[in-house]
Amino acid sequence: MSKVRLGIIGVGQQGGTYAGFISEGKVKNMVIGAICDIDPAKKEMCAEKYPDVPFYDNYIEMIESGNVDAVVTCVPHYLHPEMAIEALKRDIHALVEKPAGVYTKQVKEMNEFAASKPELTFGIFFNQRTNPLYQKLKELIDNGEIGNIRRTNWIITTWWRPQGYYDQSAWRATWGGEGGGVLVNQAPHQIDLLQWICGMPKKVYSSVKYGYQRNIAVEDEVTTILDYGNGATGVFITCTHDVLGTDRFEILGDKGKIVVDDSKKITIKRLNKPESDMSDTMSMHDVMKIFMGGNPGDIYTEEVLEFESVWGGQHISVLENFAANILDGTPLIAPGSDGIHGVALANAIHLSSWLGKEVELPIDEELYFAELSKKIEEEKKNPIK
Repeated sequence: MSKVRLGIIGVGQQGGTYAGFISEGKVKNMVIGAICDIDPAKKEMCAEKYPDVPFYDNYIEMIESGNVDAVVTCVPHYLHPEMAIEALKRDIHALVEKPAGVYTKQVKEMNEFAASKPELTFGIFFNQRTNPLYQKLKELIDNGEIGNIRRTNWIITTWWRPQGYYDQSAWRATWGGEGGGVLVNQAPHQIDLLQWICGMPKKVYSSVKYGYQRNIAVEDEVTTILDYGNGATGVFITCTHDVLGTDRFEILGDKGKIVVDDSKKITIKRLNKPESDMSDTMSMHDVMKIFMGGNPGDIYTEEVLEFESVWGGQHISVLENFAANILDGTPLIAPGSDGIHGVALANAIHLSSWLGKEVELPIDEELYFAELSKKIEEEKKNPIK
């Protein structure tokens, strides 16, 4: 195999974007093998844009056609595990869109099946893991630049969506069609980055508002307290109704603090001595000097790193990395099995709000599925839109 023939399942916004990148030759070692969609209008569009690419309205037929070596699942979230398993069963490599699924029970089934096919490539589309800024941030934390983490705070509210966004498709913002709101649609990348960089919390307590500022059944406002189990805590805030939007990620350690602004700039403040040493050795006279116009350089140094992000570059990097793993075994930036962590954290946030109490991770998968099923049945009886 000299180039990976990718089958794109679902040619909506994401699938259409990937098809464009590949057809324009922007993805090394990859071509479009086939496209699949159940919408007849998409078939007409693809006939015009990609006349030489086979088109299917049944994804099983596509993966059995001999036209594809791998697939990417650009479909509603519930279908990701099912489609990945069907592809892997037929010895077709699978790249799963985020989130890996709606609930951990189905994602675990996918991971276990993928583990039985180690010769196949199984990846997840966590394109933010290819973002140089977040790669640098992970390196800083892993290298102990600010010591042990004491607190994390991430407010990410740059997801403004008007009512028309939710009204454009019947499956959007429903429990039965999408499995949730901002936690499963807009913020999965940040939820993944939070645990990838700072580790998984041990407990979660959340306040979640459902249909708070939009006429929807699912969440559009989330505030969560994270307990890492070693004294460290965190706060994660996200929503889809803040038209002004904020993206600010702070990590406080015992040797300094890192602040990420707008996913563009990292400010690193490194303490000259660990905070605990300062507390043990400084006199109140020394403390007063700091807070009354003292020289900040006496207690910390500051470094600012700025990054430029080219739109689409991260998505292309994931596709290229996926192809490279198939062709020559290059390590995956985001192995498919990693997808369960973000789903587990999102599930915990939901479950805490549904039960009105703190929940421990890993959560009770059966309880979560039962509670989600109740939401789906209630939605069928009393649809909001």
